[in-house]
Amino acid sequence: MLMTSRRFTLHALLACSVLGFATQTLAQPVFKITAIPDESPTELARKAAPLVSYLMQRLGMKVEFTPVSDYAAAVETLVNKQVDMAWFGGFTFVQANVRSGGKVLPLVQRAEDANFKSVFITSQPDIRALADLKGKTLSFGSPSSTSGHLMPRNYLLEAKINPDTDLKRVAFSGAHDATIAAVAAGKVDAGALNISVWDKFVADKKVDTSKVRVFYTTPAYFDYNWTVHADMPQALRTKLTQAFLDMNSSTPDGKALLELQRASRFIPTQAANYKGIEAAARSAGLLK
Repeated sequence: MLMTSRRFTLHALLACSVLGFATQTLAQPVFKITAIPDESPTELARKAAPLVSYLMQRLGMKVEFTPVSDYAAAVETLVNKQVDMAWFGGFTFVQANVRSGGKVLPLVQRAEDANFKSVFITSQPDIRALADLKGKTLSFGSPSSTSGHLMPRNYLLEAKINPDTDLKRVAFSGAHDATIAAVAAGKVDAGALNISVWDKFVADKKVDTSKVRVFYTTPAYFDYNWTVHADMPQALRTKLTQAFLDMNSSTPDGKALLELQRASRFIPTQAANYKGIEAAARSAGLLK
């Protein structure tokens, strides 16, 4: 009886230990990230996978990439704390900031994002300047895109061209690569998009520059950033920021990460950097 009792006690302890371990495993925190879908889902997934692995090592917790269907969904998932961090454009950051009542914080941006630009492209020989777009068809990217809609629209308005009245038709492709495809296929006369996506397509020979060319490059503005909810503990924010700042092109892994993010390096950023984007959005009637 004593031996049986001891066996039962041992088995009970082992069962409790296993159950306790399983509970701890299930309760492990998961750090969730998302990104505005400014490129194809396959490209976003390709860029996210190495970053997820890197952040898992640096944060010491499980990290997951959660794709979203559109720009508005990216804003809502962060505002509603369904994800912990989001890759926003300048305009989507402004939208999230307004939507949350100032409860989101941009942590870092690529060095390139402090001096970002959009390009207007065309396959039509008679389009040489913005003024030549009058009476033509034009594709933007997503309505909520900074570099694919807001800032191109802003600079058109500054050139005294109202896209809604002076152009024959305005379309929205949904993503920068889709805008290039629409122009190349002759579906529209011109398109406006993110300069880094254009440069990447040119470098990878995915666009025939003898047929499709840039005819206008905008002045510089602040754009993309990694943003978190303001309720995130300061210690985690600091750890996260340092992980991005430590990416270094002198190491093979760091070089690969930065190349995928189309970055030379990451730098700290702040909400004040996007006041110009907010002003442009309000002026264009895109932010109420």
